Amino acid sequence: MYMKQMRKIMMILAVTAVIATGLNAQVVRNDVIKAYNEGAGAMQTDIPAAIKAFENVIVLADQVGTDAADLREKAVKVIPSLYVKVANAALTEKKPVAEVIKLARTASAVAEKFGNTTGKDNAGKIMLQAYNSMAADYFSKNDFDNALLAFDSLLTIKPDYMSAIYNKALIYIKKDDAGSFEKTIDLYLENLKKGNDEEKIKKASTMALEYFRAAGSKANAAEKLDDAIALLSRAAKYGDDKDLFYYFADVYNKQKNFDSGAEYAQKGLSLETGDAIARAKFYYQLAVAQVGKGQNAEACESFKNALYGDFAEAAKAQRTNLKCE
Repeated sequence: MYMKQMRKIMMILAVTAVIATGLNAQVVRNDVIKAYNEGAGAMQTDIPAAIKAFENVIVLADQVGTDAADLREKAVKVIPSLYVKVANAALTEKKPVAEVIKLARTASAVAEKFGNTTGKDNAGKIMLQAYNSMAADYFSKNDFDNALLAFDSLLTIKPDYMSAIYNKALIYIKKDDAGSFEKTIDLYLENLKKGNDEEKIKKASTMALEYFRAAGSKANAAEKLDDAIALLSRAAKYGDDKDLFYYFADVYNKQKNFDSGAEYAQKGLSLETGDAIARAKFYYQLAVAQVGKGQNAEACESFKNALYGDFAEAAKAQRTNLKCE
C-alpha cells in the first residue's frame, strides 16, 4: 500500500514539473517577443535603443532555447545593419573622423561575429571614406607623415584601393623620396595594367618620367653626372621623351661618352616635331659629340643647325673655334 501511494505521488510531481517548465518557457518566450517588438518599434526613431532591444532578444532567446530560435535568428539578421546605420549616420553628420572609424570598426566586428558579409562590407566602405577624409585633411595641412599612415590604414582594409596608392605616390613626390615614390608608382601601374586602363597608365607613367627626369636634370646641373645617369635611367622606365633624351646626351657628352651622346641627340631629334629653335638644342649636343669623335665637318653642319634661340651664341662660337666655313 505504501509503495503504491509513493508511486502516485511521484507521478503527480513529475506531471507538475512538466507543466511548470512549460509555463516558465512560455513566459520567457513572451519576454523575447516583447523585447523584439521594442526593437522593431525603435528602429526608425532610436537606433541605439533598437540595438539594445535586439541584443536583449538574443540573450533571452538563448535562455529559452529552440522555442525562441526564430526570434533569435531575426535579431541576428538585423543587428549588424543597425550598427552600420549608426556608423553611417556619424559619417553623414561629419562627426570627428576618429569617432566614425571607431563606430565602423565596431559595426565590422559585430557583422563578423554574426557572419553577416553585407554588414562587414558596408562597414568597410565607411572606414574607407573616413580614412580618405583623414588623409585628405592631413595632406591639406602638409602633414605628410600622418597622411601616409591614414592611407596605409585604408590599404589594410582594401589593398587594391587605387586612389590611395596614387595619393601615396603624390606624397612621396612632395617629400622627394625617390625610392618610395618609385615603389609606389610601380605598384599603381602594375594594378592599372591588370585592368587595361590606358588613360590612367599614361598619366601615371608621365608623372613618374617627369619626376625622375627633373631629378636627373638637377643632378646634371650640380655636375653629379653618375647620379644624373642613374636618375635619367629610372625615368626611361616609364617611356620615351625628347627632353629626357636631351639630358642623356648632355650628361654623356660631359662624361666624354660621345657615342652615347650622339645616339641620344639623334633620338631627341627623331621625336622633336617643332621648328628650328626647338630642334637647336639637339643639334648642339649632336655637334658636341661629333667634335669629341673628331668629326669636325659633320660638327660644323650640326652647329649651323643649332644657330637658333638660346643656342645661337654658343653655336656661333663653336663654329668659329672649328673654323667652319
